[in-house]
Amino acid sequence: MNEIERRRTFAIISHPDAGKTTLTEKFLLFGGQIQVAGAVKSNKIRKSATSDWMDIEKQRGISVSTSVMEFDYSPKGAEAKEDETYKVNILDTPGHQDFAEDTYRTLTAVDSSIIVVDSAKGVEAQTRKLMEVCRMRNTPVIIFVNKMDREARDPFELMENIEEILGIKTYPMNWPISCGKDFKGVYDRSAKRVLAFSSDGRANGVKMVDEIEAELGDAALDTLIGTANHEKLAEDIELLDGAAEEFDLE
Repeated sequence: MNEIERRRTFAIISHPDAGKTTLTEKFLLFGGQIQVAGAVKSNKIRKSATSDWMDIEKQRGISVSTSVMEFDYSPKGAEAKEDETYKVNILDTPGHQDFAEDTYRTLTAVDSSIIVVDSAKGVEAQTRKLMEVCRMRNTPVIIFVNKMDREARDPFELMENIEEILGIKTYPMNWPISCGKDFKGVYDRSAKRVLAFSSDGRANGVKMVDEIEAELGDAALDTLIGTANHEKLAEDIELLDGAAEEFDLE
């Protein structure tokens, strides 16, 4: 019973090319299961994504079957005892509609789903269909807006897009600080802190980079993310706290 209780199973679902497999690899990287994340379509990295193991997947750069990976996680970190650790199962599903049946079957076996949305494209056709399947099965969903390091839509516009098309209320747990080449990190609303990312510019998301924490309003943030970004972030968070939905865990 203890083994059953500590298991959490997530499916990662989305329209093709929103970044499901890359996100799966980031979970494995931060969960300590792998040391280097393999980019699916990168010529610089001669390594296929961990979850894309079939020859056709490596050739085409897409997932055609559901892959299951796992890692241990505890909110208490490395000091946690075994009974305080969760066994997280991640199911990386095909996004392409030709292989959608595999994804629909997978959704019968999960506790919740992570829906990946491309920050430039917003909610796409296959994402809508998958949301309907989750709704029929009463499966909880987490929306993950991906590719903020590319030119993206305005975050408030994305929120509206998600709410209107998927028919759900949103509460952003993290808020992006700019986007594209100027992407600096995120603001964690629950912890009320800025997580700024530092990189040498060559890692390309393959390895873990340093996270620098700071509180909103801290003068050091002007140097860390730029004065204009700091002021814009403060305005956005004030608007979210005042006008957006309240967070309700239940």
